[in-house]
Amino acid sequence: MRYDIIIVGAGPCGIFTALEVKKHNPNKKILMIEKGNPIEKRICPKRRRGICTHCKPCNITTGFAGAGAYSDGKLSLSPDVGGNLPEYLGYEKTQELINYVDNIYLKFGADKTVYGIGKEKEIEEIRKKAIRSNLKLVECPIRHMGTEEGYAIYTRIEKYLKEIEVNLSFKNPVKDIILDENRNIKGVIADKEYYSDQVVIAVGRDGSDWLKDLCIKHDINTETGDVDIGVRVETRNEIMEELNNAMYESKLIYYTPTFDDKVRTFCTNPSGEVSTEYYDGNLAVVNGHSYKSESLKSENTNFALLVTKHFTKPFNSPIEYGMHIAKLGNMLSGNKVLIQRYGDFKRGRRTTGERLYRNNIIPTLKDTVPGDLSLVLPYRIMKDVDEMLIALDNVAPGLASDETLLYGVEVKFYSNKVITDNNFETNIKGLYVGGDGAGITRGLMQASVNGVVLGRNLS
Repeated sequence: MRYDIIIVGAGPCGIFTALEVKKHNPNKKILMIEKGNPIEKRICPKRRRGICTHCKPCNITTGFAGAGAYSDGKLSLSPDVGGNLPEYLGYEKTQELINYVDNIYLKFGADKTVYGIGKEKEIEEIRKKAIRSNLKLVECPIRHMGTEEGYAIYTRIEKYLKEIEVNLSFKNPVKDIILDENRNIKGVIADKEYYSDQVVIAVGRDGSDWLKDLCIKHDINTETGDVDIGVRVETRNEIMEELNNAMYESKLIYYTPTFDDKVRTFCTNPSGEVSTEYYDGNLAVVNGHSYKSESLKSENTNFALLVTKHFTKPFNSPIEYGMHIAKLGNMLSGNKVLIQRYGDFKRGRRTTGERLYRNNIIPTLKDTVPGDLSLVLPYRIMKDVDEMLIALDNVAPGLASDETLLYGVEVKFYSNKVITDNNFETNIKGLYVGGDGAGITRGLMQASVNGVVLGRNLS
């Protein structure tokens, strides 16, 4: 069981590490170990029958292609979005690699349409409205694969990896790493011991808690990461029509007047659906996705509003903090997602089934529990969300209407950021990290680029 390279995690970072190594050195013997299912078995019963069966592990958050790819599959084509790679590679090099990775996705069947370019006049008008409301518009071209088309694209990639003789091991969670007496990497322990002098840990957000524990156990250097907590907003397509048509995904950043906290829009899904993700088997958090097929589109647009907090010492537990807030929501909802009308949110009252029923905006996530997010979210985050919605209403009039729906809680589980050199090697010789779980990237494209850099370094 000896390999040239072992990759832990079959998300975008791990996938592109393997692709790039094999491109430069086809004879390298690679093992990719993944705790979830292969792509063909990543079937979510809830998306078909509307009932969550609590698959372990969750087929939305784990498995080949990772969580972000399977939930919506948006490729952000700018270094300004999706992670910290420009800090390691420089801005121009990051853009060059984004273009390189984008061409690979096109080769495997991604839609050639790019949103956010060719409509400069419309975007200029949106920018003017944003500036008037102290919002920063981040212009980022987007290639949208879509939930169902992303599945097809990654099916082709998985098949190709097998053809080039990458060994894929699924439903096989890694328990630990193996070090020699000099603290050099020697392999990993999963269902058995696998040996290699080069190991890449490329777990996503679902694996961030595991990676944190691994870093503590083996004294792998880290620094405290950010915490992103907020809600998912759902409104009618008509309210977001100008932004959706011009940019598809409008990325806006706001620094709130009360606390000067950073709030951002994230993962916009025009004509999409709100969905539930489960972590650790039963912790329900909210997310969203959208399909390419016209027949599967809804009448609503959803997006996240995330408040980013960076804590200082002695705080060192961003994952536990986020989970604690998510657990409060689960406690009130019976392990489901809470939903509240914005009108009730700002009046400090619980949403009832009767008020939800008379709404013009019909929820796309059906098995929610009407409730009161003020019993879950800290006051500071509540205030940030409220002020952000008021500012956004100047860009998309009607967004701050009483009927706008807020789903909670949305949490992005970023690990404490693993400290590496510019080759993404940790303080343990031969152990490399990459992707969202390591706190280096925050999206599908930069995670893929991170994999390309790792692959070139290890070829």
